Amino acid sequence: MARYNGPVCRLCRREGEKLFLKGERCFTPKCAVERRAYPPGQHGQGRKKVSQFGIQLRQKQKLRRIYGINERQFRNYFEKAEKQKGVVGENFLRILERRLDNIVYRMGFAGSRAAARQIVAHGHVRVNGRKVDIASFLVRPGDEVALKQKSKEDKNAEKYKAFLANVQSGLENKRSRSLPSWLEIDAENYRGKVLALPAREEIEGASVNEQLVVEFYSR
Repeated sequence: MARYNGPVCRLCRREGEKLFLKGERCFTPKCAVERRAYPPGQHGQGRKKVSQFGIQLRQKQKLRRIYGINERQFRNYFEKAEKQKGVVGENFLRILERRLDNIVYRMGFAGSRAAARQIVAHGHVRVNGRKVDIASFLVRPGDEVALKQKSKEDKNAEKYKAFLANVQSGLENKRSRSLPSWLEIDAENYRGKVLALPAREEIEGASVNEQLVVEFYSR
């Protein structure tokens, strides 16, 4: 399944709530969910009876869209969660939270997961001092995540300076919202550390009923 490249605000409207896919815009009155709180399309405002399968599907789609993952990879994560000890639904959410692009976003280095994925893909992120440009890389407790530092003599130093200015702006906006207790951040040096696995109540998909997602894939 190809990655969705259309207007992401339609995805939020389809799920009937903010999925925070567009960064700071989601916190302003310009948010599409604030302006048009009904599903997109010709029949968006019509009443529809939803089956149990439909309810499960919507929960699955909501969670997948929050993290911006295609269906095949999403299913692979679920199968991996099934093989782990503990509650499948919580294992599943923790795997999603451990993705490198999500960690970069949660630390405040990017305004959205899509922006975080781009930062990772462009090689700006280091994990334990080593370059990692794979957004799906799973970070473990104890790992240190930092942005690459360039010297003033580097030919792209000015361009990178502008990039860090955008990161700093994101960090300032992030300060208005609480940092999860399982993460630690050193904003001045653009680095942070994963202290532990996240508790269920600190996971971004808190509005998702993960048990319905488990039921969807267990049919």
